[in-house]
Formats: sequence, C-alpha cells, structure tokens
Amino acid sequence: MVAPPRLTRITVAEAVDRYLASVRVESVRGVLSPTTARSYERDVRELARLLGPERILDDVTGDDVDDALVTYQASPDGRYADPARKAGPGRSTATVNRFRQSATRFFSHAARECWVQADPMQWAAPPAKVRGGLRVARTALSASAAQALLATATGAPGPGGPARTDQDLALRDRLVVALLLVLGPRVSELARADVEDFTREPGQTRWRVVGKGGTTRTLALSPPLAAALEEYLTTLRPRLAARRPDDPDAQRSLLLSWRGRRADAQTIRGLLARAVGRMPAEYRRPATPHALRHTTATLLVAEGWDVKVVAELLGHASIATTGVYLDRIDGELAAAIRSHPLSGALGA
Repeated sequence: MVAPPRLTRITVAEAVDRYLASVRVESVRGVLSPTTARSYERDVRELARLLGPERILDDVTGDDVDDALVTYQASPDGRYADPARKAGPGRSTATVNRFRQSATRFFSHAARECWVQADPMQWAAPPAKVRGGLRVARTALSASAAQALLATATGAPGPGGPARTDQDLALRDRLVVALLLVLGPRVSELARADVEDFTREPGQTRWRVVGKGGTTRTLALSPPLAAALEEYLTTLRPRLAARRPDDPDAQRSLLLSWRGRRADAQTIRGLLARAVGRMPAEYRRPATPHALRHTTATLLVAEGWDVKVVAELLGHASIATTGVYLDRIDGELAAAIRSHPLSGALGA
C-alpha cells in the first residue's frame, strides 16, 4: 500500500511565493501570457494580504475565503482611482469573479503540492452572476461610430480640439486606432509588438502576432494600414527611439511613448480615450480597446464574413468564444423577421 503524501504546513506568504515562482516559469515557457501572469500575481498577493500572510495555509477555511472575497469586492478599485478623492469606484462583479478564479487556481496548486489537506474553495459560496445592462465601454461601436473614430484619429480635430499639441504623436495614435479597429488585437498583443514582428515587403505587409499562451498568428495588413505603419516607422518612431538609445526594449518596441519608452496597455487606453473625446458628439461614448475588438468581430460578421475566419483573426481557439464578441446589430432582428420565409403567409 502506498502511503498518502505528507502535508507540508507552510504560511500563506510562503505558499504564495512558491506558487508565483511556478507562474513565472509558466510565463517563460509560454504557457501563460505575461499579462495573465501579472494578473495572477496581483490577485494572489492581495488574497494573501486579506487572509493574513503569517497564517498557516492549511488553517484557511471556506468562510475565510468568503470573507476575503467580500472584503475585496467592497474595497475601491485602485486601478481607476480618482486623485481628488484618493479612491476608486467599487469593483465590478466581473473583476471579483476574476479574483476568485485566481484564488481557485492558487488553492488547486496548493492541494496538488500537499500544502492543504483539502481545497477550501469547495466550501466557499458560489460566484455571483454578472447582472444588469451591457457594459457600454466594452460593447461594439456601430459602423458609423467606428468610421467617425477612425476619421478623428486620421486627421481633423473634433470638438475636443487637437491631440496634445505639445506632444505630436498623431501618427502613432492614428496607427494604434486603425490597428485596433481593423485587426482587433488584444491590447496586450499591441503593447508587446516589436518592429521585427512586421514583415514589410513591396505590396505586402504582415504582422506576426504573439497571442495568449505564446500562440502566434500572422495577419496581412491592408494597403492603407500598411501605409500608416510605414509613415509612423519612417518619420515619428525614429525620433522617439532616439530619446532612449541605451534602452534595448525601447529600440525593439513598435509603439513608443513621448519619452521614448515602450508604450504599455495603459498608454494605449489613454490615447484611445483622447481620440474618443474628439469624436463628433452624436457618436461619442466611452470605448476601450476591448470594445474595438468587439467592433471588429461584429462588423465583419455583419458584412458576411465566416465566424471561423473572424475567430482566426482575433486569435480565438474556439468559435464559441468569438460568438461572445458578436453584439447585436441595430435593425438586424427586424430585418430577420421581415425576411422570414413565413412572413408573407398571412397575406396569401
């Protein structure tokens, strides 16, 4: 008879450190994307703070996990803190459920490593469901609103005035908005794109996108998109890169900030918010890079593109995932009812 594995009684803090070491290994191996690894680290360190770093992990109960989840949900979201109030809005249900998923993964690892006799998550309360209306900032733009955003990004200043006259980054911002709208990449994919990821040949430009888990896909740029890329690479980017000649990461990066550093996801969200602010008032509403990803999927399917092709464009392993991105198009339901094969039967 094989003896059962011996329990290792370690503190919450030590368990978190060991777990995050394995997360970093998975990130290096390409099993986890850097963004996902950072989310796990942020969530699990916060979980350790809420549970008590010096507690023995095996002493944590399902009630303790519930208390931590409730405390996390009730606390302000520091990512969106208002400097005037020095606090952010409360966390959404989706954010809390993501935190819960990070905790679930951590305790599953702990159970496999024999740091706990039983996974306390099995006694925690079930996750809350996302209720209420659509999250406007994450839903697709209409075709006319998307065209207005693209027009705003490509030139004429809107009601909000020109984009940051002290920092002439219009060519970069135009390229970012165009890539987000036309190709629908994840904001993390765009932030970590390097110049060498783009193959620029006469008549054809391709982007090798590094997606989740180290997967790759190659996307061909349309001629106007390739022209916008070429103009940025040959005029603005060299000036930005020259500001940090000794920074290897900056020299590789496609998108650079005004100070010559790699533009991160927050920089991309900021420039998009400024572009949205210059849109005509009738189309203007909050929009995130993820909303533009929804827009890409929705508009392509509306134009008759196969969902499988759209899934490949977005880097989805399953078309079921792509289906979640397809917002209903205004007038589509009414048109379907009018064209129903039995719609004229009553008049026959």
